[in-house]
Amino acid sequence: MDQKRAILALKAVLWLSALAPATWLIAGFFFDWLGANPIEKLTHVTGMTTLVLLLVTLSVTPVRRLTGWNPVIKLRRPLGLFAFFYACVHFGIWAGLDQGFTWAWMVEDIIERPYITVGFTALVLLTPLAVTSTKGWIRRLGKRWTVLHRAVYVAATLGVIHFYWLVKADVRLPLFLAACLVVLFGYRIAKAVEKRKARAGQTAKT
Repeated sequence: MDQKRAILALKAVLWLSALAPATWLIAGFFFDWLGANPIEKLTHVTGMTTLVLLLVTLSVTPVRRLTGWNPVIKLRRPLGLFAFFYACVHFGIWAGLDQGFTWAWMVEDIIERPYITVGFTALVLLTPLAVTSTKGWIRRLGKRWTVLHRAVYVAATLGVIHFYWLVKADVRLPLFLAACLVVLFGYRIAKAVEKRKARAGQTAKT
């Protein structure tokens, strides 16, 4: 299989996998599969899917560098957009089904509940990243695009904190996701240090 077919196959798997949670939730909502508290189930699954997709998005560049297979980078944009999609659905469930789109209640919750504050902040950070993910914006922003999109690490961190503060008893899953994020952070820091050393070495030679 050539690279073009391989990337098309991966994109097909990505779309099917990313849409599976939404399909299951929609079916569950109509066929009463979501248990005694369907709103809580909807909120939990969409939030978890957002976090997992964010971490997978952040994993694309390390995978490309470690494997040397550059076409995998083409999966990063759709993964990021799917993460944003689920973040919006997650927010919409809270705003609509939980708060009834009552702005006064929503603002009060965002201000008074720390876990909602950090979750909402993460969504705010993801919004310009989704908007500027097109090739046109990459050209317009130039180097600033890279700087702007580093905010995804902040959004992912806030998302993990949001999940940790929300879970009151069993914190193993949020801690596992936090550990995955730490590994990704560590890899990025290590590569940045390596680049600086390489540049310093080239400067010394000249």
